[in-house]
Amino acid sequence: MTRYRIGVTGSGFMGRTHVDAAHKLDEAEPVAVTGGSRAAQLAADYGIDAEPDLETLLRRDDIDAVVIATPHWRHCEEALAAAEAGKHVLVEKPMATSLEDCDRMIEAFERRGLTLSVGYHQRFRESNRKAAELLRSGAIGAVHCIQMSALFDITKLRGDEGFGGAWSWWTDPRSLAHLINSGPHNIDLCRWWMQSELTSVAAQCDTFREENPNENTTMALLRFANGAMSTFWSSSVVPHPCFPGEEFRFRMMGERGILDLDPYDKLQLGANDAMEVVHQQPPVGHEESSSAFAWPRMRAYCDQMQAFLNTIAGQPGEQGTARDGRAGVEAVLAMLASAEQQTMVNLPVNR
Repeated sequence: MTRYRIGVTGSGFMGRTHVDAAHKLDEAEPVAVTGGSRAAQLAADYGIDAEPDLETLLRRDDIDAVVIATPHWRHCEEALAAAEAGKHVLVEKPMATSLEDCDRMIEAFERRGLTLSVGYHQRFRESNRKAAELLRSGAIGAVHCIQMSALFDITKLRGDEGFGGAWSWWTDPRSLAHLINSGPHNIDLCRWWMQSELTSVAAQCDTFREENPNENTTMALLRFANGAMSTFWSSSVVPHPCFPGEEFRFRMMGERGILDLDPYDKLQLGANDAMEVVHQQPPVGHEESSSAFAWPRMRAYCDQMQAFLNTIAGQPGEQGTARDGRAGVEAVLAMLASAEQQTMVNLPVNR
């Protein structure tokens, strides 16, 4: 069995998540972490090394692959440096903050024959995989409409000291928008479920309830190449207790049935005049730092890491590819452009 040695950039919540995923897998070994004020403590907690900078980490011969979990605007620079050092990369979403950077990353890894994957862990949640199975089997027929929501209150997470961090990246203009942090998951699941590309978007974006130069709330209309149309409401500032069941929700209307999916609760199939619960997701525990690293949440990240390693080994992997990562960035940038220009934006913008 090949054991892949993993380095991680970023020591925040997601950096710790990926160190923990590598720690839990038989085929992975976390070796070192760099970046952020919590790197030393994270390294101590897992018995690995804390490197002073990215260059030092990439010079190590005992690292085969790097997970990038730093703020969005650093992803491209760090990925290109990892490619130059001959390291495979799993980069957290968003892949980058511009299409130009996405293309630079794709070219660098393809030219060197290295694996570049993107952190779409939602593909590995049991409820989302069951939805994929039902949709692809024709359980509701051709999909015509999808209603999506991604609604929560960021102040609740900021108030949990266990998550740590200053959250300063959230309001840094280089982060562009909350939408580029959350929207890629929704776009990726729709593309993955339906095997269809996004063709147009029309959106309204704004910022509410906080001092923030970046967007935190969007309402959008989307169209896919297979004819399906979708609404998407995203916001990180819905006053607590928010809308129950709408933190991450998909309602799909097909030719002969419906799916109601809450990836953190129930997946229901409506057909033949009846609604049936076809999957019940155990509590993920993502809302509290005390439970965030237990198996219910971590399973998807471990499965994603394993798929990444499988791809490095030349075996099939179902994790997000670099092309999938680019598609998510393209969709979000199109929504932001639509709001700014007050017009519908057609995709592909540049492919």
